[in-house]
Amino acid sequence: MGAMTESVIKTQVDPAALDGFEQLRAMRDGLLPPAPIAITLGFAGFDVPERGTAVFELDPELRHYNPIGSMHGGVFATLLDSAAGCAVHSTLAVGEGYTSLDLNVKFLRAVTVDSGRLRAVGTVVQRGRRTALAEARLYDGRERLVAHATSSCMIFS
Repeated sequence: MGAMTESVIKTQVDPAALDGFEQLRAMRDGLLPPAPIAITLGFAGFDVPERGTAVFELDPELRHYNPIGSMHGGVFATLLDSAAGCAVHSTLAVGEGYTSLDLNVKFLRAVTVDSGRLRAVGTVVQRGRRTALAEARLYDGRERLVAHATSSCMIFS
């Protein structure tokens, strides 16, 4: 998985000519720029090992903390939303798009800078013509489940 950096700014392929899986692979390979949120939060890596699956990584930093001394729930939610959404994105045909309709997150354990690299794994549970259901699981550096989410997405042309 490549690091998400600001140095990748040029588009080297036409994203409109690619299906969702090919678009995400082009992002992973540096042929398309990463999503700005990946740069903002400092995502450490991204992969789409197969259609219907997406993986994001992040190293917890103090800048991700809330006032109570652990990672802010919004960072958890962003990782889970990214993994679930991109899992759906990887199933899109050329010319299709999607948007999230909801995100339901369950926080299971606290994360700190000592938790190790986080890995969010998103998978499509059901893909229809107009909607898709995906889930994402967030693991810490010791492979402990720290959060879980489900997301419904609307598919459109």
